[in-house]
Amino acid sequence: MRRTGQTILAVREVNFTVGEGDFVAIVGPSGSGKTTILNAIAGLLAPTSGCIVLDGREVVAPGRDRAMVFQTPSLLPWRTVIANVAYGLELHGYRRPEAAARARSYVELVGLGGFAESYPHELSGGMQQRANLARALAVQPRVLLFDEPLSALDAQTREHMQGELQRIWLQSRTTTVYVTHQISEALFLADRVIVMTPSPGRIKEVLPISFPRPRPLRLQRSEPFRQLEDRVWGLLEAAGGLGEAAETSPERMVHG
Repeated sequence: MRRTGQTILAVREVNFTVGEGDFVAIVGPSGSGKTTILNAIAGLLAPTSGCIVLDGREVVAPGRDRAMVFQTPSLLPWRTVIANVAYGLELHGYRRPEAAARARSYVELVGLGGFAESYPHELSGGMQQRANLARALAVQPRVLLFDEPLSALDAQTREHMQGELQRIWLQSRTTTVYVTHQISEALFLADRVIVMTPSPGRIKEVLPISFPRPRPLRLQRSEPFRQLEDRVWGLLEAAGGLGEAAETSPERMVHG
């Protein structure tokens, strides 16, 4: 930490592989290193030991082969939806007309075709996050990284967006690493869920998720799903990663 001069070990001996087209989610308490891992994959943070390899090359900096979707959409308020989605393409050297033409298909993909000429302030939070996702997809990254993308939404919108994320991913099949505090969200969306321990974060277990796709939202209220959710909570409890507030949370979310 710069203010105190202390060095904090965020994660230790974390080793996992994400195959092409996989959807991998990471869950764990606050301070378990989830976002640190994501930032390292993005090239925003250099590991102090070990390395991250993408397509046989070590990741040493951000690159156009990776795109990050953050908690807040961070759309440019003076640009329309289509112009926001085209912005990343413009940064990669596309002329504005070509960028807009390429962006339009991604605006349609995320279900915002009727709002292409709307400005961010005219959209709901969920619609803004859809535009944010379209902007990330438009640059056609090899890996899509999500850092709590639905955390700012109300419960009903969040569940709806989980269904939309699944639909979009099934069409794009972009390799995805997804960080979330909500266990049910991870289990619903992912092919595998990585369960982390408290700081310094280690991998407690990697759970394969075998529910067939497409997965209906009602799956989250089925007994097999609840049993798997309870298993993840058991792993977190065994790792000492749950506080009193988390154990009694009606939304079943992990907090430090």
